Amino acid sequence: MTGTQARREIRADDPVNLRLTLGPLRQGGSDPCTRFADGGIWRATRTPEGPVTTFITEVPEASLILGRAWGLGADWALDHLPALVGARDDAVEFASLIDSGKGVHPVVRRLHRQLAGLRLPRTGAVTEFAVPTVLAQKVTGMEAKRSYRDLVLALGEPAPGPGEELGLMVPPAPHVLASTPTWVFHRAGVERKRADTIRRACSYAHRLEETVDLGVEQTRRRLRALPGIGPWSEAEIVRVTLGDADAVSVGDFHLPNQVAWALTGQPRGDDAGMLALLEPYRGHRGRVQRLIEAGGITAPRYGPRLTPAEHRNR
Repeated sequence: MTGTQARREIRADDPVNLRLTLGPLRQGGSDPCTRFADGGIWRATRTPEGPVTTFITEVPEASLILGRAWGLGADWALDHLPALVGARDDAVEFASLIDSGKGVHPVVRRLHRQLAGLRLPRTGAVTEFAVPTVLAQKVTGMEAKRSYRDLVLALGEPAPGPGEELGLMVPPAPHVLASTPTWVFHRAGVERKRADTIRRACSYAHRLEETVDLGVEQTRRRLRALPGIGPWSEAEIVRVTLGDADAVSVGDFHLPNQVAWALTGQPRGDDAGMLALLEPYRGHRGRVQRLIEAGGITAPRYGPRLTPAEHRNR
């Protein structure tokens, strides 16, 4: 099946901007698993039926999303394509709130209009996204993306179909990461604490994946039960893997400042203030977070930037 191509065409009720929607899946420009090309988006991933390479493109004037897939997981990937690209993201309630104008900040209204094609994806792959999420704990984004790239190149496998020719890699299988020794993580710049969290999550991969059909709250409970997975990681994971529109990344280093700057003009904020500002959008607080992030709104920076830490010799 690795050389066989499957196709699917779906019609979206509302505009879908693939780059905005799938942006959270891409771990930087050197991500071996996700590549943004001129014609569309290439993605290598694992499914319950096996590895798959997908190529997704859009025809905006016809409101069409076109998907092609190669590999053992091709049929599964195309069956779940509407959820992945956010075509099943129900934003009707949020749109009604925006249209009503009641308690809606002008910046939120503007971002909603300008980023009309931004949807929330639903990958359904909890463990797979937990890995880059844990890698992003307490380090700079540059460090986290570099570590993810190094781990995938060391432990992943070539993507099926044309993915291999393009240099795409399928992320490491959970059982591989669960049994990977500490020194391999260290070579990728990951200290013991994050390495242990990743190995622990991967050792319980079957318990995490079975929650996808049980709902967000069950997934949140099982994530919280894992040492090393806190509120920030939990929110990041469920927003991308389950499309949770209300998931707010409490504990983020920059986000409270971004929200405060966007909605009050104040350059600094905290989690409590951020949650108060987002409360009028309850049910869609994570969607507003995503709009602010995708809109490129950043608070002024004071003082030195965070210096990347060196973990390779720890």
